[in-house]
Amino acid sequence: MLSLQGIAVSPGVAIGEAFVVDHEGFRIPRRFVSQDAVEYETRRLQRALDAAAAEIEENRKRIDQQLGTQYGAIFSAHLRMLQDPQLVEKLRSLVRQQCYSPEYAVSTTLREYAQAFEQLPGHVLSERAHDIYDIERRILRQLLGRRREELTHLHAPVVVLAHDLTPGETAQLDPDHTLAFVTEVGGVGGHTAILAKAKEIPAVVGTGRFLDQVAGGDIVIVDGDHGQVVIDPDPETLARYERERKQHQDLFQQFEQLREFPAETADGVRVELAANIEFPQEVRAARRRAANGIGLYRTEFLYLAAEQEPTEEDHYRAYAEVVQAMDGLPVVIRTLDLGADKLGLAPGENEEETNPFLGLRSIRLSLKHVDSFRVQLRAVLRASALGPVQVMFPMIATLGELRRAKMVLADAMEDLDEQGRNYDRQIAVGMMVEVPSSAILIERFLQEVDFVSIGTNDLAQYTLAVDRANREVAELYQATDPAVLAMIDRVVRAADAAGKPVSVCGQMSSEPGEALLLLGLGVRKLSMPPVAIPEIKAVTRRVRVEDCRKLAERALQMDTAREVNALLHEALRRTIPDLFSHDSES
Repeated sequence: MLSLQGIAVSPGVAIGEAFVVDHEGFRIPRRFVSQDAVEYETRRLQRALDAAAAEIEENRKRIDQQLGTQYGAIFSAHLRMLQDPQLVEKLRSLVRQQCYSPEYAVSTTLREYAQAFEQLPGHVLSERAHDIYDIERRILRQLLGRRREELTHLHAPVVVLAHDLTPGETAQLDPDHTLAFVTEVGGVGGHTAILAKAKEIPAVVGTGRFLDQVAGGDIVIVDGDHGQVVIDPDPETLARYERERKQHQDLFQQFEQLREFPAETADGVRVELAANIEFPQEVRAARRRAANGIGLYRTEFLYLAAEQEPTEEDHYRAYAEVVQAMDGLPVVIRTLDLGADKLGLAPGENEEETNPFLGLRSIRLSLKHVDSFRVQLRAVLRASALGPVQVMFPMIATLGELRRAKMVLADAMEDLDEQGRNYDRQIAVGMMVEVPSSAILIERFLQEVDFVSIGTNDLAQYTLAVDRANREVAELYQATDPAVLAMIDRVVRAADAAGKPVSVCGQMSSEPGEALLLLGLGVRKLSMPPVAIPEIKAVTRRVRVEDCRKLAERALQMDTAREVNALLHEALRRTIPDLFSHDSES
């Protein structure tokens, strides 16, 4: 039995036979061509580039139809890279002037580009190397006539194991036949992880080398909730995970039956369970699971969905679709939050920041590009005429930033007034609490906003000075660290005293034990991925607020996250013993 620990990027538990994808790469048969063959080889190169471009465009169209245009934007970006004039000219030059074979020119050039990205600071930037490898493979498939068709023609449910899966390959995975996938490399910020979540395929990445120890047909367990992978499990381990999977299935069927019931604790305290979404198409999942609204509508993909910056109409259409689909339920739209841990930087930005986590990102980026910021805010305001919309500014660290952002919002209102446009003049304005500075001075911030939302992912990262995407220090990233809990407690108490709503929209909201802790700290609105809502509702309905409060008091007195996590596991074991039996055993 081989046990691996990787990075959980898409939740769920799966058990099935291994399908090992060849990870040797493409062997380049020739380095050079004769001088008299240069023209022929140049034409062959161009045909391969054209065919690869057509393949990418076909992928884009398919994903547009299946998941929406924002997901298809991944392949639009690939197409722009492939058709970059400098890249194409360099490839042609290597064939014409250096007599490189097209295969060798493509492999040498694109791997050089990919390695340059891998060496850039920040894990999200290095993730871009995977996109370049994807393009390289597409071109080489055209040149060599070798395809990984096996991924598009799976006929039985399997667990896909690979050194890496490019976004293009992940997009082709059929959820009916792909129980889960595991890769040796990868991280939480890559496009592959994003597509896995969109397809609801359990996935673990970044396990390190293991493919040389597994064969096709081996039984594999993938725990996408905890990042654990077990290959060729012993009978006891297999039986334990089989029991857990069956228990999960039975319990989640029960959870789904609670759809029409309110999220209300056993002692009658109502809790709002809202949805985090990134694309308009996700509204269907939010409504299907009876979300109380959209607590966090991320808008980053709008900036990557086209070759040029999105227009006001692009923004408005995306926002209007969500507001109208929610049919009177509140929608919180967060302004641009591009940065170090997101999908990339805004067009034209310098991507070589020494420390991107502390650099030009989120509200800082918007305030540097005020014209673009005003465009987005005008669209948000226009959407507010269609239903209850709230606007939220991310990563506010100083009062000066908040005040400047509100001034730009006021300017956008003046623009619409001059145009005679309708909008909600009393639109609620909020901010994310994601950095210690805003938590420490929260009383002052609360005087200038209508609500706050705690982003626990970044708050933990900045409080503990830990890059949550770095496997070398991953164990130090704990949202349950007492220092982080003290920050949350301070914000919730201050908001309650000021009579201002406070919500939590980070990962803690979708973790059952941590959700109980948040209820004990006084949080009454949790926002999470739609798929998590039934489980959190079920847990909420089985506990009393007084018990949660005592749990939070004990947690705040503890010294380490390990102690807090043990406390939460024990609380969950008592609350829903069947669901959390595996956690307590492991």
